[in-house]
Amino acid sequence: MGVEGNLKVFWSLRAVKSEGLGLLWPQRNKLGNPEEHPGETQPPVTNLSVSVENLCTIIWTWNPPEGASPNCSLSYFSHFGNKQDKKIAPETHRSKEVPLNERICLQVGSQCSTNESEKPSILVEKCISPPEGDPESAVTELQCIWHNLSYMKCSWLPGNNTSPDTNYTLYYWHSSLGKILQCENIYSEGQRIGCSFNLKDSSLEQGSVQIMVKDNAGKIRPSFNVVPLSSYVKPDPPDIKNLSFKNDGLYVEWKNPENFESKCLLYQLEINNSHVVSEIFPVKEIKCQSSEDRICFMVPSILPDTLNTVRIRARTSKFCYEDNNLWSNWSRAMSIGKKTNSTLYITVLLIIPVIIAVAIIALLLYLKRLKIIIFPPIPDPGKIFKEMFGDQNDDTLLVWIDAGGWELYEYSNSNCNQFLKAYYVPGSELALEEV
Repeated sequence: MGVEGNLKVFWSLRAVKSEGLGLLWPQRNKLGNPEEHPGETQPPVTNLSVSVENLCTIIWTWNPPEGASPNCSLSYFSHFGNKQDKKIAPETHRSKEVPLNERICLQVGSQCSTNESEKPSILVEKCISPPEGDPESAVTELQCIWHNLSYMKCSWLPGNNTSPDTNYTLYYWHSSLGKILQCENIYSEGQRIGCSFNLKDSSLEQGSVQIMVKDNAGKIRPSFNVVPLSSYVKPDPPDIKNLSFKNDGLYVEWKNPENFESKCLLYQLEINNSHVVSEIFPVKEIKCQSSEDRICFMVPSILPDTLNTVRIRARTSKFCYEDNNLWSNWSRAMSIGKKTNSTLYITVLLIIPVIIAVAIIALLLYLKRLKIIIFPPIPDPGKIFKEMFGDQNDDTLLVWIDAGGWELYEYSNSNCNQFLKAYYVPGSELALEEV
């Protein structure tokens, strides 16, 4: 039995276990009788059943009521839980594409017209429950992105109650496939686990892709997602073809990524130059579109005397897809303009610190000399008296005379008949004179 056969058996068992047929009786009055309503009320529908096709397509079917009025043109009123998605139609079936992660119920009643004001019959309810298993074991943050309308990447985080060595499997289905397929390209990015598969078909842009993630051993609870192909679309970056200066502005010419028309994309330009910080310009008006499917835009007030580096990115517009703000990666960079002399710039950067260091050293030396001039050294009296009395002998005579601001030292040696006079002026060197 293949993948699709196993899934059909799985969901048939879930439908049997779901809370099945139920009648929602009208309110009764105090006597226990049904309340009267104007107009003829039809009997309830019969044999209401529910089944699952593909991965996330739930189908309810029923039979017309027994004993309906022969003059009545039957229509059927139905809605999901909490009275959502009300519908009145003559068909005896209804389907809904929805992730099967929660309990889903449908209530159906019959009436004789498509008028919403008409009171339907007793409503019959049929529910389908989510798959069995511990909810904490199911994967979390299951999300998918359609890259450049060519392939889809889905990623998720492991559940809280999951073994680290769990082997995951992703199944997918969309309308152009005849059967459910298994994704083979499982990969890991940090804590996230993912899988990618080819998805390139122009007829799919208005449809959706149904996703289910489970493990091979069946120990975790399956997790589902329905990805609308009108959203979660991430284009490839545009390809810059030419840069030129015209009319005091910078013209940027690029080519769109494959599979996209110009009206389906919005753009942003990033320009870096040596004079200003990086700037981002939204492309609000396309200036030209050539026969080679190239697009150009003019950025004003960009001067050619600097080196300008340009990058561009794109995202889908609301004219073709839902505005989901999924920007592409930045394109490869292209530059234009004059390149500044980096050698001179580096030389200046090296010279400036040297000049500052020399100036600081010179200033420190000048301040030290200035301190000596302003605050001259004071003679040590102890040294003076030591020279006067400490080293004398019988043949030596040292006389000190204060000569009005001059300090006069007289030295005599009786053996050599030699006299020396020493003159010392505070702040100057000692002067000796032989007599």
